[in-house]
Amino acid sequence: MYTTESQNEHLGDENTPSSTNPQILKDSSISKHGETKETVLSQTEETKPQMEKKSSCPPQGNLNKVITNGVVLFMIWCVAWSFSATEVLPGGNLFGLLIIFYSAMIGGKVLQLIKIPSVPQLPPLLGMLLAGFAIRNVPLLGDYIHISNTWSSTLRNTALTIILIRAGLGLDPRALKHLKTVCLRLAVGPCLMEACSTAVISHFLMNFPWQWGFLLGFVVGAVSPAVVVPSMLLLQENGYGIKKGIPTLLIAASSMDDIIAITGFSTCMSIAFSSGGILKTVLSSFRDIIIGVLAGAILGTFVRYFPSEDQTKLTLKRAFFLLSMCVSAVLGSHHIGIHAAGGLCTLALSFVAGVNWSTEKIRVQRVIKTAWYIFQPLLFGLVGSEVSVASLKSNAIGICVVTMSLALLIRIFCTFLLMCFAGFSFKEKIFIALSWMPKATVQAVLGPLALETARVSAPHLEPYSRDVMTIAFLAILITAPNGALIIGFLGPKVLARHDPSKINVKLTTLELH
Repeated sequence: MYTTESQNEHLGDENTPSSTNPQILKDSSISKHGETKETVLSQTEETKPQMEKKSSCPPQGNLNKVITNGVVLFMIWCVAWSFSATEVLPGGNLFGLLIIFYSAMIGGKVLQLIKIPSVPQLPPLLGMLLAGFAIRNVPLLGDYIHISNTWSSTLRNTALTIILIRAGLGLDPRALKHLKTVCLRLAVGPCLMEACSTAVISHFLMNFPWQWGFLLGFVVGAVSPAVVVPSMLLLQENGYGIKKGIPTLLIAASSMDDIIAITGFSTCMSIAFSSGGILKTVLSSFRDIIIGVLAGAILGTFVRYFPSEDQTKLTLKRAFFLLSMCVSAVLGSHHIGIHAAGGLCTLALSFVAGVNWSTEKIRVQRVIKTAWYIFQPLLFGLVGSEVSVASLKSNAIGICVVTMSLALLIRIFCTFLLMCFAGFSFKEKIFIALSWMPKATVQAVLGPLALETARVSAPHLEPYSRDVMTIAFLAILITAPNGALIIGFLGPKVLARHDPSKINVKLTTLELH
C-alpha cells in the first residue's frame, strides 16, 4: 500500500514539469508575440508621419497625374509653337485642333466619371461630341477657333481609314461561317431597309431629291460598333445570351453593317455630285469598286507575308504597313478622283492581311486601337463643332428628328422580322432589334463629307448637305446614349445567363473594335 502511494506521488512529481512546460512556452510565445507586435506598431507609427509627409510633398497619386498630364499638354503646345508660331496662336489651325482635342478629351473623361448606381455607363464619345458643339456655339470661343476645310477633311478621312481597318480586321471568318445566314441577314437587311425608308421619308417630308435621300439613308443606316461592341462584351463576360451566341452575332454583324453603309454612301455621293448621266456615274462607281477590291487584295496578300514571322517587332511593322497603305489609299483616291476605291481597298487589305495572322491579329488590333484613341476625340469634336445653332432653321430640328425617328422604327421592326425563324425567343428578338439602333462613328465620318464636298465643288447643294450633317449629329446625340442604356438594362432581364467557362465563346474573344 505504501509502495503504491509513493509510486503515485513519484509519478505525480514527474508529471508536474510536463504539464507546466507548455504553459511556460505559451506564455513566452505570447510575450514574444506581444513584443514583436509592439515593435511593428512602433515602427509603423514612426514611419507613418514620414509616409504622409512624403505623399504630400512632392504630390503623389491623382494630383501628380493631373499635373503631369497638364505639363504634357502644355509642352505639346510649346513644341508646336516652336515649329509654327502663328498656327498655334488664336485663329490658327493648330490652335483650333488643340483646343478641340483637349476639350473632347475632357468631355469624354467627365462622362466616364459620371456613374449612377444601376445605370449603365454612357459612351465617352457623347461627351466629346457635346464638347465640340459647345466650342462652336459659345460666342467667345467660336470667334477664336478656326480650322480650315482641308485640315478638317484630312483628319476625318484618316479617322474613316482607322474605322475601316478595324472593321476589316473585325471580320472573323470563323464567326461568319458559324453564324452563316443569320449574320448576313442582320448586317444587310436593316441597313438597306433604313436607307430606303429614309430616302422615301426625306423625299416627301424634307423635299430631298432621290439621290440625296439615299445618301442620307446610308449615313444614318450604319450601326455603331463603338457602342454595340463594348456593351456586348460586357454581357458576354457576365454570361448573358452566350448559349445562343447573341453577343457573337451582334459583334460580327456590326463590321459588315458599316461596310455596306460606307459603300452605299460612296456610290450615292458620286451620283449626287456628278455632272454626267446616272448610268455613267453608276458604271464609274462599279469601276472604282473593282479597282479598290483588287488593289486591297494584292496589298493584303503582300502584308500577310511581309514582314515574315521570324523578324523582330513584328506587330509594329504590320500595324505600320496597314496604317500607311490604307491612309495612302483613302487620301490618294480622293486626289485621283476615284473616291469609292480607297475605302474598299482598306477593307479588302485589312481583311486579307489578317486572315492567317491568328493570335498576332489581336496584337495588331491593339496598335490600331491606340491610333483610334488619338483620332476619336478629334473626329467627334470636329463633328460637334460643325453644328451651329444660329444657322439652323426654326423647324429644321423637328423635321430632322421626325425623319430619323420614323426610319429608326422601320429599322427596328425589320430587324425583329429578320430574326424570326432563327431560333431566338420573342424576348431575345426584341433585345436584338433594340440593340441594333445605336449610331456614332460612321455618322461622325460620313455626315460632314457631303458638306465639305458641297462647299468646294457645288455650293448650291450646301443646304441639302447641311441637313444631312444635322441629322447625323442628332442621330449620334439621341441613339448612342439611349442604345447603351437599353442594352445595359434590357440584356440582363431578357437574356438567359450561363456559366461562361462551360460555354464556348471563343469567337468573340477577339478585339473586333
